[in-house]
Amino acid sequence: MFITNASRGLPRHRSRHPAERYTRWALRALTVLLVLATLWLVVAFHLRGQWMFSLLFLVLGASLAIVFGKRELMSHRYIFPALAGMGVFVIFPLVYTIGISFSNYSSSNLLSEERVRAQFLDQTYQAEGQAFDFQLYREGDRTRLYLDAKGAGDLEGTRQLVSRPLAQAEAGQPLAVEPAQAAPPGEALGIREVIALRDRLQGLTLVTPDGTELKMAGLRSFAPILPRFEANPDGSLTDLRDGTILTPNQETGFFVTEDGERLTPGWPVSVGLDNYTKIFTDPDIRGPFLQIFVWTFVFAGLTVVFTLAVGFLLASLLQWEQLKGKAIYRTLLILPYAVPAFISILIFKGMFNQNYGEINLILENLFGISPNWFTDPALARSMLLIVNTWLGYPYMLLLCMGLIQSIPRDLYEASAVDGGGPLTNLFRITLPLILKPLTPLLIAAFAFNFNNFVLIALLTEGSPDILGASTPAGTTDLLVSYTYRIAFQDAGQNFGLAAAIATMIFLLVVGLSVLNLRLSKVKV
Repeated sequence: MFITNASRGLPRHRSRHPAERYTRWALRALTVLLVLATLWLVVAFHLRGQWMFSLLFLVLGASLAIVFGKRELMSHRYIFPALAGMGVFVIFPLVYTIGISFSNYSSSNLLSEERVRAQFLDQTYQAEGQAFDFQLYREGDRTRLYLDAKGAGDLEGTRQLVSRPLAQAEAGQPLAVEPAQAAPPGEALGIREVIALRDRLQGLTLVTPDGTELKMAGLRSFAPILPRFEANPDGSLTDLRDGTILTPNQETGFFVTEDGERLTPGWPVSVGLDNYTKIFTDPDIRGPFLQIFVWTFVFAGLTVVFTLAVGFLLASLLQWEQLKGKAIYRTLLILPYAVPAFISILIFKGMFNQNYGEINLILENLFGISPNWFTDPALARSMLLIVNTWLGYPYMLLLCMGLIQSIPRDLYEASAVDGGGPLTNLFRITLPLILKPLTPLLIAAFAFNFNNFVLIALLTEGSPDILGASTPAGTTDLLVSYTYRIAFQDAGQNFGLAAAIATMIFLLVVGLSVLNLRLSKVKV
């Protein structure tokens, strides 16, 4: 009589292949390591005060443990990496940018309040009238430092202070000096030898018999370096030089004096909608912003119109039955699409050079003119449209060629029977049949050129500048390049204002994407 697993009430496939068990345990071990790594990042960012990054990795680690720890969620393991990547690289930067737009985060408000306070407390100053002249003397293969303490406060009457040999000074350790009654033997080292030893001397901290710490204050003197600020129990700081009280202002993110003067650096604080209202209320920002805003829409719209016109015209010519060598022409016309955009842009930048460019050379020889492509606002914008049309027409050419070939030839034959000519076929048959399927792609091209940062950065860098703007703004800037210049090229580096503009760009692109999705559902 045979007793099976089923008759014993045991699962029929309880035992597994050893390789399968090893794979399962390896996956569990990898999951544990990843969870531990994310927890370590949580603690590390928390200790550095970066609570948003700490929260991000906490959510990521918890999700990883839940998805790979529960058997019921096995089907979600395959999509988890994609969702995690989207959360880390798309959703989190977006939320972080929106959060920054409600703060005064900038180059002057960059550190946390604790780090700003520590930076103030680390500041020192040189006490006036207490400098010690010094000289270096060579004693065999050793060098000693002698300080002249005559007239130096409490040390008056002591002729000199002598240090141990400089070679005995450990890195970062104070070097004690002792009184010396006799004049040092030999001849002092010259200024050239002192300069050769300057790096070592600047790293020295000398301690006098009364405990005063001295640091190098010049090529021939050491002086007491005293702490400048002292912390008070109420959180304020006292300037020990003149007794000025610095009070932390949580509305502006700066330490301020009794007279209202702000001391940098500061720390980020919430400013509400100030960055958004500043865009429309500050005349020095509103004017350039609206000018760039309008130009961004004009640039994106004209680029789509010009590239579509050139691409459609060339596609129509390539469909002409009497045209010979279509394959050669098609290859040559699509060739610009195969060249990386940044290479073509840099080539055009050289060709449009006002002094040595080939375009001005031809225009000057033929018409006697030499346009200022990079300094005249209208010509600079025209140059951008010309270059972008060259870069974008091959894409429209490919789209139009495919759509035109899909149009039934019977329609053109029926039009010929009715006496229709090329223009009639163009406006009554071709355009109506290709515009509907092209509409979502044209909106996508508009959204792409709306944020065409590479073209602006490589060709004009936004110049020529808009006069009177309080932020770095140029007549050829798009909103995306304008935002970049505010965030990274201005001396103030106003990240909060740049984040507010970036948020508005995001909302505009989202609107275009929603419109694109709706139009893409149209049945052709």
